[in-house]
Amino acid sequence: MHCPYCSFSDTKVIDSRLIAEGQQIRRRRECPECNERFTTFETAELLMPRVIKQKNNTREPFDEQKLREGLYRALEKRPVGEEEIETLIEDIKKDIRSSGEREIPSRLVGEVVMQNLRKIDEVAFIRFASVYRRFEDITEFSEEVEKLSND
Repeated sequence: MHCPYCSFSDTKVIDSRLIAEGQQIRRRRECPECNERFTTFETAELLMPRVIKQKNNTREPFDEQKLREGLYRALEKRPVGEEEIETLIEDIKKDIRSSGEREIPSRLVGEVVMQNLRKIDEVAFIRFASVYRRFEDITEFSEEVEKLSND
């Protein structure tokens, strides 16, 4: 690691600690040339699979921002905190990555989102499902609510 102060090409690690529930390493470093200290953070770079759109079979990169916006719409005015939403997003991404595929159908992404959303807020689940599954009438909507109340 190059020193950010003097650009010396080799720095010394003084201390390493796991943070973010073991998902990240924080390292304190010191430059032997200028004696300045600085902190670096190390995380695994995990690639998300590409998403195959149902309508036209096109492929696009997984878009975390789209996921976040959809969840915020579904969870609007619900008693779910910011931290819970971030945990939910990480859980969804972990489930999608665990498929081990390089490309996944958008239908699978929607199902994973609904599965995880149902665990934290049933009203948000119904909101998301009604848009995702494109309920045509009140009968389809009430059938989904009935399934939810039977579980």
